[in-house]
Amino acid sequence: MSASLPGFRELPASQYDLSIYWGRVRHSTDIADPRTLFVSRSGLENAKKLVSSYKMGQARSMTPELWSAKKVVDSTLHPDTGQPVFLPFRMSCFVLSNLVVTAGMLTPGLGTTGTLLWQFTNQSLNVAINHSNANKSTPLPTSTLVRSYLLAVSASCSVALGLNALVPRLTRLTPQTRLVLGRLVPFAAVASAGALNVVLMRGEEMRRGIDVYPVKRSSHEGMDGVGGVENDVAGMSEGEVSKDPSLGRSRKAATLAVAETALSRVLNATPIMVLPPLILVRLQRSEWLKRRPRLTLPVNLGLIFTTSVFALPLALAAFPQRQAVSARSLEEEFWEKAGEGGMVEFNRGI
Repeated sequence: MSASLPGFRELPASQYDLSIYWGRVRHSTDIADPRTLFVSRSGLENAKKLVSSYKMGQARSMTPELWSAKKVVDSTLHPDTGQPVFLPFRMSCFVLSNLVVTAGMLTPGLGTTGTLLWQFTNQSLNVAINHSNANKSTPLPTSTLVRSYLLAVSASCSVALGLNALVPRLTRLTPQTRLVLGRLVPFAAVASAGALNVVLMRGEEMRRGIDVYPVKRSSHEGMDGVGGVENDVAGMSEGEVSKDPSLGRSRKAATLAVAETALSRVLNATPIMVLPPLILVRLQRSEWLKRRPRLTLPVNLGLIFTTSVFALPLALAAFPQRQAVSARSLEEEFWEKAGEGGMVEFNRGI
């Protein structure tokens, strides 16, 4: 993200008002825009130069070109390391990376082997995405990474197989109800294991804490407001966040960051894993699809893709990525170190 680039002057966090949910949705739509995947290395370097020119005071105001450069930087670079996130694990590639895996998990009539294979594949992808986008101020040891991965895979497979065995035994329910519940088994497995995955993969953060910074506000000089609202990542109405040295590591901030990220993963999985299978059940009863059974897979992929495109920004926007909280809500050592309004901020990770 742009915060990782050098300079004494921080860019406004977004064109949109991050203090409100729909402002964060529009901002998240930019981060998840798959068109940024096609930006070349030279294009990224040019975007970084444009962003740095503003941060160094060479550019006086935000322009459409500078907003576009910021979008490329924010969707490509990790906010802590300043290095590009591996392309398949970026949020801008999330929909495409998950499309085939989700379609596999939602395939009707999967046996035990198929269920295990797709749950294993899904959790492997989740681990890679979580690790690539996690807060890097607390590195995760390889042994912890492997242990967390194995536990998450075991959890998802256990939930999926357990529910697949349980649903047919619910004889008091109608066959149609059991069919619907069977189609929702992948959602239960993905939602529970996805949240567990985040907690396990980022458990070291909760044990050691993550870096927190004082929130600073200053007026924007020369802000031309091109498509934007003056605001900061703390969700205030205006201002910008200066890049100060870390005040220290907070375990309470880490716990909040991990909990919110886990919840956002459940929110993201809910429409993707619930709506397509329910709609497909309805379509499979229609004469149109009965006469065209070969279209079941393309229809399923289309439903998953369409739902994912809309669901991802809505889930990412549930909580600010760089979040400001009252220093009084953290450990006592931060109470007297807070910035503007007694606030401190941290990178929640995604």
